[in-house]
Amino acid sequence: MKPRLLVLELWGLGDLVIATQFLRAASERFEVTLVAKPFGRDLQPRLWAGVRVQTLVAPWTAFRGKYRLWLWPWRQLFQMTRELRAQRFDVGVSGRWDPRDHAWLRLVGARERIGFPRLGSQRWLTRPLPRPDPEAHRYEYWRGLGRALGFELPPREALAAPPRLSFRTILVHTGAGQPVRVWPLERYRQLVQRLRSLGWRVQVACDPHQRQWWGEAGETEVVAPQTVAELLRLIDAADLFIGNDSGPGHLAACCGVPTFTLFGPQLPEWFAPLHPRARWIEGKPCPFKPCSDYCRWPRPVCLEHLRFEEVWAAVLEFLQKTTGSPALTPAEGFCPT
Repeated sequence: MKPRLLVLELWGLGDLVIATQFLRAASERFEVTLVAKPFGRDLQPRLWAGVRVQTLVAPWTAFRGKYRLWLWPWRQLFQMTRELRAQRFDVGVSGRWDPRDHAWLRLVGARERIGFPRLGSQRWLTRPLPRPDPEAHRYEYWRGLGRALGFELPPREALAAPPRLSFRTILVHTGAGQPVRVWPLERYRQLVQRLRSLGWRVQVACDPHQRQWWGEAGETEVVAPQTVAELLRLIDAADLFIGNDSGPGHLAACCGVPTFTLFGPQLPEWFAPLHPRARWIEGKPCPFKPCSDYCRWPRPVCLEHLRFEEVWAAVLEFLQKTTGSPALTPAEGFCPT
């Protein structure tokens, strides 16, 4: 009988997708239960079929007002704590240096608790681990947990992706978890027009509140996916992905689609999508960067000052390196070199 492993990843879609390699490898050795936001259930059959998912929107993951304790769903938190405690986990882990995760692992009674301590949270861990280098990618935290559990995940540069026989469709997703991560929509419109002028079929996707803007800009087939399942259908129909630093880009990379990312307040060293052909462009310097999306300016200068022609040159280079040519033949697409 496999030992029982509890995994906490309570944050965003991209954060959870980055944990995929760990969850897959761990499920071969453990009976894994993952606690994640509700989209974890949509991801489970596609990314880690052997993992059991329990859902929770943890109040401390809210962007604003996270410590209004009188608004927390205390009954739900107590109920889930009791449910998890009854499962008698042999090991509990968190890939974040978050004292709240560590305290919860203690409350649910995981016999062995492994994580990266912060602000004295080693008191709740039985095996505190040293944090990776400050410039390390988030994936390195999951690699560290894997080593602590007795298995080795491949380094980022060794991660493989299935080969693609041809390239024809680009999915351009203009949304993001926070407005400060969004490159201006008018410049995205220019990008879509340029790509189409080279023969590419471009599917535009966006967040629901952006849909009206795209409609008024003349984009008649824009899609605003409401669920991860809908987003996965768009990704499955695409050969390449272009978008902001956001969950859809991470999901596309995990599904084998080469990605181009426009980074604003965050750093690609930490959050580049996990695909061997992933490319990106960084926003302009800012004295507060990285700011974890709490921008000090009325508008995000890192992305506002990123000119269209700079991005276009980087996208052309991405297309050249990924497909062998930035231009698409009108009828059938082309094969990568």
